[in-house]
Amino acid sequence: MCGITGWVDWERDLTQERPLLEAMTDTLIPRGPDAGGLWLSPRAALGHRRLAVIDIEGGVQPMQAGRDGEQPCVLTFSGEIYNFRELRGELQLRGHHFHTRSDTEVLLHSYLEWGDQCLRRLNGMFAFGIWDPNRQALLLGRDRLGVKPLFYLSYTTGALFGSELKAVLANPIAPAEVDTEGLAEVLCFTQTPGHAVFRNIRALRPGHYAWIDRRGCREQRYWALGSGGHPDDLPTTTAAVRELLEDIVRRQLIADVPVGTLLSGGLDSSAVTALATGVLNRDERGRLATYSIDFEGNQDNFQPSAVRPEQDTPFARMVARHVRSDHTELLLRTDEVIKARSEVLRARDLPGLADTNAAQYLLFREVKRHSTVALSGESADEVFGGYPWFFDRRMLDAATFPWAVSVAAFEPILDPELWRLLRPREYIADRYAQTMAEVPVLDGEVPADARIREMFYVNLTRWLTMLLDFKDRMSMRVGLEVRVPFCDHRLVEYLWNTPWAFKTADGRVKGLLRNAVADLLPTPVLDRKKTSFPVSQHPAYEQALRQEMRAELADPDSPLLPLVRREAVLDLLAGPLGAQGMWRSADTLSFLLQLAEWLRVYHISVR
Repeated sequence: MCGITGWVDWERDLTQERPLLEAMTDTLIPRGPDAGGLWLSPRAALGHRRLAVIDIEGGVQPMQAGRDGEQPCVLTFSGEIYNFRELRGELQLRGHHFHTRSDTEVLLHSYLEWGDQCLRRLNGMFAFGIWDPNRQALLLGRDRLGVKPLFYLSYTTGALFGSELKAVLANPIAPAEVDTEGLAEVLCFTQTPGHAVFRNIRALRPGHYAWIDRRGCREQRYWALGSGGHPDDLPTTTAAVRELLEDIVRRQLIADVPVGTLLSGGLDSSAVTALATGVLNRDERGRLATYSIDFEGNQDNFQPSAVRPEQDTPFARMVARHVRSDHTELLLRTDEVIKARSEVLRARDLPGLADTNAAQYLLFREVKRHSTVALSGESADEVFGGYPWFFDRRMLDAATFPWAVSVAAFEPILDPELWRLLRPREYIADRYAQTMAEVPVLDGEVPADARIREMFYVNLTRWLTMLLDFKDRMSMRVGLEVRVPFCDHRLVEYLWNTPWAFKTADGRVKGLLRNAVADLLPTPVLDRKKTSFPVSQHPAYEQALRQEMRAELADPDSPLLPLVRREAVLDLLAGPLGAQGMWRSADTLSFLLQLAEWLRVYHISVR
């Protein structure tokens, strides 16, 4: 895992731009604290920051290799290729010679052998840039589910790219400008594929690559879900899911550094933990390290809700005892969460779910003290159907994103003229219609199953990408690589066409997953309902947020004031503490404060 950046231009000599490329690369030091490298030529320049995970000595980047009689191609790469050993063997049979044990070298030689079609052969999470001097062209590639980020800006005579927005924004060619569409993306909590909020900057879409040369930039898809029949019965399907999960976790435990798991005590992270324990036990690699969090005062202040019906800690402890892991519990203090909110904004370069992100960041910071790699349970709800909106008839019948209800909380707070300008409801409706138009239809599918398929597509392509975005930025801010087994494209493809009746086997939410790991986990964990990521419910936390908001409103130069109705925010501050629901009063305050800080710190120009 690493941070990558680069620059191509056909009308300037980039060998004279080392200080600017260094500035772009230095923004990514947290992603790659172990080493850095630059490569410059007249038309192209690449930067790299390394988090050493595989082949500590040999995987130095940017890396060069070439075909016989041609100039060497140059690679800057972030991520992991989990099938690199098989690819290496195939390439050796085709005459390729290797000088390292790294997956980086395998990726570069895969390009030399297969060109951009190498992407179809990769199993992993990755983002990369390859400069091919023989074609005078730059190839950008991103993994199928979008686990690893990649942003780029294409302009008349060249292009910039980077793992994070800050790397692109470090170049004066990319001013920090946001138009009304970008602001709508932020305030509507949408993450439209390809959209990067800042004007003219794009996120390379998951499952896509882009060629950039003198003629401009051309994006192309190399992977997409395809709808079809499911040939297996339920017992065969259950066995196939178990076999896939065991293979995926085994591959994702490969590292030359300490590896652990993030254990909430929910079904998904517990399944990954139990599978990982089995691999380590079979290979006699010692006990697994597991990590969980809770908040100061939650034992006394916890209030059950629809999204958080119970606390995680007892279940995490139960699983840790069951698999005999080396378990670490992190108890987060209110003042730590408040302080971390500024750090998470700088990690993501955008406002978001500040409270959740702060908790993730603090957890990852603790994990990094012991492990460099951690496995997590993201995407299980997206591929097995674990969210409440898969079962709530009102949500299934609503022609909008299930999480769009949160936008309503902002209508009375935002300035009326801004609301009319952004048209949030219409914006969400347009984005939802765009999503529905992409769904691969299965001819003859009954309407109920077709609607479930649409809901899966919404979650995989719009909701999951946001969660992965949060996870990547918070973990890489402390130099921790988080791997997500449930995002393996083989599992996603298999489950995409698995009947809904199988996924809800025995009438249970995610019944297929529960049955596939039934022999690995304690019964209370197997039967547990979904609980969202924990947040602080300590009264002191919201009181601190309210104090910050009063100070923000009292500042005549606050960039937030033109965007909100001051009286409405004051009414929110006068309301009761601890309001619950899909969107808590603390969530609203935290987001508005982060929005103000974003506008201020990034010197955002809204156009």
